[in-house]
Amino acid sequence: MATAALEVAVEGVEAAAFTVPTEQRESDGTLEWDATTVVVAEVSAGDAQGLGYSYGPAATASLIDEVLASAIVGRDPMDVPGAWEAMVRTIRNHGRPGICSMAIAAVDVALWDLKARLLDTSLGELLGASRDSVPVYGSGGFTSYDDDALRDQLAGWAEAGIRSVKMKVGRRPEDDPRRVEVARSAVGPDVRLMVDANGAFDRREALAAAARFAELGVGWFEEPVSSDDLEGLRLVRDRGPAGIEVAAGEYGYDLPYFRRMLEAGAVDVVQVDATRCAGFTELLRVDALCRAWAVPLSAHTAPTLHAHVGCAAGLRDAEYFHDHVRVEHLLLDGSLGAEDGEIRPDRSRPGLGIELKRADAERFAV
Repeated sequence: MATAALEVAVEGVEAAAFTVPTEQRESDGTLEWDATTVVVAEVSAGDAQGLGYSYGPAATASLIDEVLASAIVGRDPMDVPGAWEAMVRTIRNHGRPGICSMAIAAVDVALWDLKARLLDTSLGELLGASRDSVPVYGSGGFTSYDDDALRDQLAGWAEAGIRSVKMKVGRRPEDDPRRVEVARSAVGPDVRLMVDANGAFDRREALAAAARFAELGVGWFEEPVSSDDLEGLRLVRDRGPAGIEVAAGEYGYDLPYFRRMLEAGAVDVVQVDATRCAGFTELLRVDALCRAWAVPLSAHTAPTLHAHVGCAAGLRDAEYFHDHVRVEHLLLDGSLGAEDGEIRPDRSRPGLGIELKRADAERFAV
């Protein structure tokens, strides 16, 4: 490594937001949307620039510019955890969950990317990757899809070699069994079928739905009830069919959230999202916590973002989320596609191995 790389300081932070319309209006069990906003942070030191991003409202970029930048400019780019702690202190009066955590995530990822670039190594090498790829599951199957769209999307993933697929349920519970039957016929008996209710059911509804889904070969039930209802998640886990895993955790913004979920015995699989849990620094701590509890960890959305860290952490798999795959391919050079059911980061490129497609991104700028 070059000695000069250890003598530079963080010189600047820039943030921008880009909103990309969806192909059609989409919905899950509790929400509808027609666009996805990605917030990109770029941190510079010496002749290097690190890139990170998060998914959240455009106000996330404003918070980076107005609050977080002053906390890290002038700091040693080699000390990413120290910069992370400085950002967390800075947002004390603004609230850790939500936009603040998503803003820290974008900057934290950019700092890790910057450090790897300064050391001229891939992020996977920097973090100590123990494998070359992470298995993925195809994710979409929105409740706004008709049967043909649902069938085509899930079958397309199965034909591409992805061995697990996930669909949304809970908006019209009476339609769910039929839609799950459509999905099962589309992917065949050997592909793992997963459902996500996004907290649409109460406890009794979730137990009844779990029984129906089990008969159709569903092996994963995500957020059968609100992820804030730890007792309800535990109830579905304990009293639901033995063949269905209960998963939750995508709304975890800090380490205590995950500790409470694990202490409650609420889930079979913990989900973590680097774009929400304040970046890679906290994700690695969540990984350690799950290892201590012997509970598997799965990455939520943002597949390109989770590839390098997933090879270093104990991620069982990563979500290949339709909207984010599309956005990342539109905006990022070096974004990852699934190959044989896995995402494989390019460890020949420094850092995360991605660059913002500035000309392409400009038309989506907020």
